[in-house]
Amino acid sequence: MSLLAELRWRGLVHQTSDPAVLDHHLSGASRTLYAGFDPTADSLHIGSLVPLLALRRFQLAGHRPIALVGGATGLIGDPSFKVSERSLNERDIVAAWVSSIREQVSAFIDLDAGSQGGLVVDNLEWTQALDVIAFLRDVGKHFSVNEMVRKEAVRARLEREDSGISYTEFSYSLLQSYDYVELARRHDCSLQIGGSDQWGNITAGMDLVRRMLGRHVHALTLPLVTKADGSKFGKTESGTVWLDPRRTSPYSFYQFWINTADEDVGRFLRLFTFLGRDEVEAHDAAVVGAPEQRQAQRALAREVTRLVHGEAGVASAQRITEALFSGAIDSLGADDLAQLAQDGLPSTSADTSSRVGAVLVALDLARSNTQAMQLIKSGAVLINGVAVTRVDETLEVFRPLAGGFLLLRRGKRNWGMVKLAG
Repeated sequence: MSLLAELRWRGLVHQTSDPAVLDHHLSGASRTLYAGFDPTADSLHIGSLVPLLALRRFQLAGHRPIALVGGATGLIGDPSFKVSERSLNERDIVAAWVSSIREQVSAFIDLDAGSQGGLVVDNLEWTQALDVIAFLRDVGKHFSVNEMVRKEAVRARLEREDSGISYTEFSYSLLQSYDYVELARRHDCSLQIGGSDQWGNITAGMDLVRRMLGRHVHALTLPLVTKADGSKFGKTESGTVWLDPRRTSPYSFYQFWINTADEDVGRFLRLFTFLGRDEVEAHDAAVVGAPEQRQAQRALAREVTRLVHGEAGVASAQRITEALFSGAIDSLGADDLAQLAQDGLPSTSADTSSRVGAVLVALDLARSNTQAMQLIKSGAVLINGVAVTRVDETLEVFRPLAGGFLLLRRGKRNWGMVKLAG
């Protein structure tokens, strides 16, 4: 398969500027392409994996990827399909976010691959020194306001009487378009990729490159990921799934993927992994033939966690998963327990003389002391994998794990954590 054919098989092509011309362009020689990532937090989330991995796919096919971190555009805010104006962040905050995201994106492309070695750039480098008069004369003159207000993302905001759109956000498209000009001029970049919501901005950049440099360049948009049940991709009960392990632990990250619905797992294997066609289709067959084994979900969780958190992240996520669901709690180390504490596992502190029933109530694992006693009598409560047998049992009889923690389990899936005082 050609690169574009593989991307189509994976469901990664939403729209292209000219499919036949782009296919020929990519087949003829090594090309330079870019994707932009604006800093709206100190970490990217899993939705950003689609363009990040797409850059890597292009590099593996012999092309040179550029990851652009928008230190300039991040100060403005992209209005695309946002219902209201973004809050503007302070320059030092955005600069710190840029630094974090530069480090993240650098892990997904090979920066030392010779002529195909990737680059990570910040558009503040060429934007901060721009003279406003020169920018309006040299760049602004190429944009028709009539055309800009016809773009769907802008038109939707203009039609909202409660918000509208400021000139600041209205100018975002000019800045992103100018990025394409600078990358074409500096690095012979001839393709921009991005989410499907970026089509208007990307094609505006194509047109600006043609007008300012006299070059023909290309555009490719990737699908915005959705879930089959209509719920929002990348969200859990505890919030957004981030790439930074300080925000979303490897265990929680792994659990997100392993809980993928059967209806979604085949599509996600194509979008988020580098598994080959035969292996992906074997997992498709397993979903149909033996869905209870969740073979495809385990493969998805393993592959994506490895891409983001490495082998150590996979190992710790699998170790914690096995410990929690098999009862082998003693295998958990201090780092594993720290991940569980980070992930928002219900927790409390108590001394060893505290009764188990009272701790269950404090952790919201029981509604009352009466229910707590009923749960203990029925054998539904375990501490560090050991069943609690007496309703008046105290914590002192249970050997703490590393760091002085006790893990309480009610039933099969409800957990809580106690940090012993002293």
